[in-house]
Amino acid sequence: MTTNYLAGSPSQTQAAGIVNFAAGTAKTDSGGASVSTFTPGFNPRYIRWVNVTDSIMHEWYEGMSVTAETVKTLLNGTRSLETTDVIKNPGDGTFTVTAAIIVASKTHVWQAFG
Repeated sequence: MTTNYLAGSPSQTQAAGIVNFAAGTAKTDSGGASVSTFTPGFNPRYIRWVNVTDSIMHEWYEGMSVTAETVKTLLNGTRSLETTDVIKNPGDGTFTVTAAIIVASKTHVWQAFG
């Protein structure tokens, strides 16, 4: 007897061949933060954005809302679901990070997996 504990139908996608990976940095000056778009060269399935200065990480996973959800992790390990526009992945080979997490005078690193 098989019991399904998941609500709805689980889904999974698999890349053909080697999984894509891209990474970068974004250092901000003391000026105001602004929306930034990144082009990793493939459609990301997972995006990690880390404010290295303040040790705050945001993660977007394939299957989450394209424009409204990320998982936020603080230095002390506290995790929460952010439901505001933070990381947007429109599925066109780019992703956008909003001014809410590109804070002025900070160092940021990002990783995108396809």
